[in-house]
Amino acid sequence: MKVTDHIKQANGKTLFSFEIVPPQKGQNIHDLYNNVDPLMEFKPPFIDVTTSREEFVYIKKENGLLEQKMTRMRPGTVGICAALKYKYDVDAIPHVLCGGFTKEETEYVLVDCHYLGLDNIMALRGDAMKHEQYFIPTVGGNNYAAELVKQIHELNQGKYLHEIIETPHKSDFCIGVAGYPEKHLEAPSMETDLRRLKEKVDAGADYVVTQMFFDNQKYFNFVEKARSIGITVPIIPGIKPIAIKRHQQVLPQIFRLDLPEELILEIEACKDNKQVRQLGIEWAIQQSKDLIANGAPVVHFYSMGKSDNIKAIAKEVF
Repeated sequence: MKVTDHIKQANGKTLFSFEIVPPQKGQNIHDLYNNVDPLMEFKPPFIDVTTSREEFVYIKKENGLLEQKMTRMRPGTVGICAALKYKYDVDAIPHVLCGGFTKEETEYVLVDCHYLGLDNIMALRGDAMKHEQYFIPTVGGNNYAAELVKQIHELNQGKYLHEIIETPHKSDFCIGVAGYPEKHLEAPSMETDLRRLKEKVDAGADYVVTQMFFDNQKYFNFVEKARSIGITVPIIPGIKPIAIKRHQQVLPQIFRLDLPEELILEIEACKDNKQVRQLGIEWAIQQSKDLIANGAPVVHFYSMGKSDNIKAIAKEVF
C-alpha cells in the first residue's frame, strides 16, 4: 500500500514508522531482524531501508603498493525490502539515489522493485563520496532528486528510457522525498531550499520526510512555509534520539542542524553515555507527544540499526 493511503486510512491518527540501515557486507540479515522484531508490536505501516553510496577502499598488494578498488559496504537494499515485506507483511521502502547510478541502472532497480511488489520509493540525490568536497553527479545519472522523481513518475506512466519497451503494464510508485527544516547544507538560503522542494513535488513527489531536528518549532515553521508556497503533500517529521555525548558535535557537523541550548546543557550534565541515552529517549518522547498533539501524520524514527531506544520511546507514545 502507498504511504499516502496509509495516512488517509489513519483518519488523523499519527502513525509510527522507522528507518533501518542494511547490515555491512558479510553480516547476516538475522542481525537486522533482531532489531526490527521489537518494534513490530507498534504496528508500523512502513519501514524505510537506506542505500549506501559506493566508496573507495585501498588493498595492499604483494609489492607493498596500494590498489584502489570501488565497493559498496552495505548492499542489498531492495532484497532487504522484499524480505521485510514478506516476513512482516509491512510496506518496505527502498531509498534510491542519484549518486552512483546511471539512469539505466536506476531503471533496473525500479523494475526490480515493481516485480517485488514494493509500492513506495524514497528518491534522494545522495551525499558526496567521502573523498569529494561536493556532490558530483554520476555520468549518465540524474543530477538532482527532482530529476530522479521525474524518472520514477514517467515510469509510472509507462515511459521507459530510450522508449524500447512498449507494455500496457506500468508501475504505480508512491514517491517520497527529503525535506530540511533547517535547510540542506548546500542550499544558500531557506527560501531557495523550499523552492527546490517544490520542484520535487511538482515533478511528482507524493510525500516528504524531514531530516532530523531537535526543536519542534523548526518543523512547524518548515511546514507553514512549505504550505505557503503551494506544497500540499504530507510532511512527515523525522526524529533521531541522541545516544552518545559525541552526538552534540557530530550531528550538527554532518547534518548542519542546531541543538536547543536546553538539550546541550542537559547533555553536558550527564556523567556518561548511559545517562545521555536516557536523556535522548526522554527528549524524543516529548518531541513525539508534541508532534502528535499538533497533527503530524507520522512520526518517523531514524534507528540506525539499534532499536532499544526507539522501543522505549514508542512504548510511551504509541
